[in-house]
Amino acid sequence: MKAVFIAALLSLPSCLALTPQQQLSQLASAGGGLIKLNADTFGLLTSPKRTWSASIQFTALDPRRRCNPCKEFNPSWGTVAKAWANAPPHARQDHFFATLDFDDAGGVFQKLGLNSAPLVFNYPPTEGDRKPSSGNTSPTKYDFSDGFEARPLADYLSKFTPVPIPYKDPIDWASWITIVIGVLGSLLCLRFIAPIVQNKWFWAAGTVITSLVMTSGYMFTRIRGSPYNGGDGSWIAGGYQNQFGQEVQVVAFIYGLLSFAFLMLILVVPYQTSPQRQRIQVYLWTGVTMIVYSVLVSLFRVKNRGYPFKLFL
Repeated sequence: MKAVFIAALLSLPSCLALTPQQQLSQLASAGGGLIKLNADTFGLLTSPKRTWSASIQFTALDPRRRCNPCKEFNPSWGTVAKAWANAPPHARQDHFFATLDFDDAGGVFQKLGLNSAPLVFNYPPTEGDRKPSSGNTSPTKYDFSDGFEARPLADYLSKFTPVPIPYKDPIDWASWITIVIGVLGSLLCLRFIAPIVQNKWFWAAGTVITSLVMTSGYMFTRIRGSPYNGGDGSWIAGGYQNQFGQEVQVVAFIYGLLSFAFLMLILVVPYQTSPQRQRIQVYLWTGVTMIVYSVLVSLFRVKNRGYPFKLFL
């Protein structure tokens, strides 16, 4: 017991000889990179004569305060402070992360005129090489417009630390699992749809449908943000420079039906072995072509008043 007492007396001068910066370094190491402040340590950390900088979170974590934003932001603050603990030792001694809770130092809140939480202030050095060139050593306030996430907080505070905060986003396991399941599901689905995808008629049909939709004015309506139909229920927009979304569908259907009729006349009718069946199909598809084309011209007349031509309708 006597030996312990003597050892304590011998170590007392060295403890008393610690500089304020060394005391703060010990407090930060003991807190895993984060200093839990009270009124005294807050005064030490924000000393008017300091060669270090500090980022301080003002919060109210006691459940009685019912500060839900404080509880939401605190994990991000702790994560960034823990990341700073991995910075080089010489840098950690020049910048400190700390938290001041209202219940630990309400007088400090009153002195600073703080009536809300959470808040983050960055205190620059007042002396030394890192003192702001402008001479303004007033604390700067963090803007929570980017939310309570750790990444924007680390990016912002890195402007004031001696070296950038070595923060790394945690692995988003949910996203990785979703990606893996999606890839496996796609491979499994590809096994069953491979015969369809490899079929030339599948791609031919897709190309034709896409061409019909695009030539009918789909991109025109998308770029201009045209409504699906008029306010009075009409689906034909008057004028050359106007078009409704429903009009695109009707025009694409008419173009597709006309194309189908021509293809039947070109690819199917000539190969009919029965003259009677061939004659009937010639009449049928020729009639379809003329009637549908008449509808198209009639639609054009409705859309553009004064168009003088028509076929049947």
